[in-house]
Amino acid sequence: MSSTVFLEVDAEDAPLVQSRFPGAVVHSGVLVGDALIAVCAKAEAVSCFIHTQFPKEIIAKLPKLKLLSTRSVGFDHIDTDACKARGITVCNVPDYGSHVIAEHVFALLLSTLRHIPEADKKVEGGTFDYHGLRGMALRGKTIGIVGTGKIGKNVAKIAHGFGMKILAVDRCRIVELEKSCDMRYVSLPELLCTSDIITLHIPESKETHHLIDARAFASMKPGAILVNTARGSLIDSSAMLKALESGTLAYALLDVLEHEQNFTENKELIGHPHVVTTPHIAFYADDSMHNMYLDAFQSIEQWQKGAVPEHIIAPPTVVCDLPPVAKLST
Repeated sequence: MSSTVFLEVDAEDAPLVQSRFPGAVVHSGVLVGDALIAVCAKAEAVSCFIHTQFPKEIIAKLPKLKLLSTRSVGFDHIDTDACKARGITVCNVPDYGSHVIAEHVFALLLSTLRHIPEADKKVEGGTFDYHGLRGMALRGKTIGIVGTGKIGKNVAKIAHGFGMKILAVDRCRIVELEKSCDMRYVSLPELLCTSDIITLHIPESKETHHLIDARAFASMKPGAILVNTARGSLIDSSAMLKALESGTLAYALLDVLEHEQNFTENKELIGHPHVVTTPHIAFYADDSMHNMYLDAFQSIEQWQKGAVPEHIIAPPTVVCDLPPVAKLST
């Protein structure tokens, strides 16, 4: 069996990895630079997560590497062009638990809009009084979903259950979703100016970097709520702060931040009274983590048997009938 390395494995998940790959090297934490190269130097197959970066400089120093399997949907932490040039197979996990991320969107919304943390502190402090805790109902509100892939699709289904009006923008229409959830596809400018709640479910790319910029905030409905469980770089953070301070944005509910580990850069945003942040935990649930590992195991085992892994990363072949999402400033 070829040498296999698993990176960023939490202690509670290590037994699962070791039971399936008893000879594998299992490492917790995030490795960078020479430390990453040293651990992976003899590996033909590496399973990583989103925090371990594989730029071309690292890939060039791993001559034995033949398979790179990321336990995530996104793969922007991997230089796929460098891998292609080297003949390295790259796999991801297309859907380890899109429903749990969709659930987290509504966990953020409900806990914030119904003032759950404040209410809990109030009762713990000895005051059993509802005054000052008037919340906002979701029923009848308009939610704008930017991206109706696996996660956005689940958000639409949950929103429909709450009795919300649903708008969406995407490269591709899902006709079944339009019918079952009474959802309407619109342009991005229309979604921004008519939605009470805007939630992002698109990947990071050159085209989507700072998709929500100053011009986008200026076009939003006053008092809008923005939810981001996708990638922090989709939003211009400085423009978001200005929108919060002006009242254009009522709340920013963020599971992701741009440059997440840079607390100095994000201090003002994190500390804003109308910003709720969670540390990239939308994906982090029992069944989603289990599925994540099982899909990664499958890719590695298929590759070891000489087969093409089911979840190999390849260009999309979907034919769409809507124009691509575009930045308002273009």
